[in-house]
Amino acid sequence: MKHTLDRTLCVAVLLAATTLPAAAADIAVFSTGAPSAVLKVLAEKFTRDSGHRIAFTVATPGDLQEKLAGGATPDLVVLPAPVVERLEKSGTLQAGSRVDLARVGVGIVVREGAPLPDISSVDAVRRLLLDAKSIVHTDPNGSGFAGKTVARMVETMGIADAIKPKVTIMQAIDGGVDRVAKGEAEVGMFNISEIIPIKGVTLVGPLPPQVQGYIVFAAALHAANRSPAPAQAFVKLAIEPGSRELWKTGGMEPMSEH
Repeated sequence: MKHTLDRTLCVAVLLAATTLPAAAADIAVFSTGAPSAVLKVLAEKFTRDSGHRIAFTVATPGDLQEKLAGGATPDLVVLPAPVVERLEKSGTLQAGSRVDLARVGVGIVVREGAPLPDISSVDAVRRLLLDAKSIVHTDPNGSGFAGKTVARMVETMGIADAIKPKVTIMQAIDGGVDRVAKGEAEVGMFNISEIIPIKGVTLVGPLPPQVQGYIVFAAALHAANRSPAPAQAFVKLAIEPGSRELWKTGGMEPMSEH
């Protein structure tokens, strides 16, 4: 009788052990600004469905690379694909873990309620920039890519020197788009995904295709990742067909469609 009871208790304990959900993990994610708004919405769904919690550190690519070089060990990193590739080769990120999430182009933004300028051609954008009283865009010499696209465009147009006195250099993450909302800059040029979340502005549209530049953002596991399975599950959610509309609403193009 006693042996039967002991066996029954053992079976019950084993069944409980195999059916209890795994402990919830805290997943640390380093993300640059452009994809962060979409990722945060996805994180809310991920936490509801899985119980795993996600903590974001959002900064410029350069700042995040400095943190990584200083010994920071997040579970997951989301950065421009060329940066991810370099960090994989250096051993900072886990080789073979890279997944391309989405790409984003540069858009033109004005204050909400302002007349929408013509940006239908390269010549139209050139006239807009020459006529504008003030312009703000990201640093072309920084670690971001939007500023480099803008710098290349104005050099091609031959107006770099003409507009330089009225240009303010400021990252979107530091309030660059907000300057347009406050009327401190008439025209702004930033990643489209960094324009859409800001109140008080209107996205006029993307740069013309001839001068447009896209940044692909990729996710990869840190080599010292503490929660690989939950982190990979979060990345899987980000590239599922059901997440495509969220990326589009956030001003980005899911790479699963390219």
